[in-house]
Amino acid sequence: MSSSDKNHLDMTVKFDVVPDPEEISAKDILLSVHDALVEKEYHPINQIVGYLLSGDPAYIPRHNNARSLIRKKERDELIEELVRFYLQQHR
Repeated sequence: MSSSDKNHLDMTVKFDVVPDPEEISAKDILLSVHDALVEKEYHPINQIVGYLLSGDPAYIPRHNNARSLIRKKERDELIEELVRFYLQQHR
């Protein structure tokens, strides 16, 4: 193996994931689920927190496809969106 081959193997390669433009954002999911919960006259914060803590989709109604929609993202991705928004608003 030549010296230039070894140098190439030691380099760090940056990997960027290009989001699918068709994929719905965590923000849009949370807002849509919130709206569905309000329409069904549930307390949206309690219901979303219940889902995020437990993973139990029964906290989210099927109304307006909300249950299916919230399951399109991992719970940690939804929590990440909430923390990001909170910190942006309070810094």
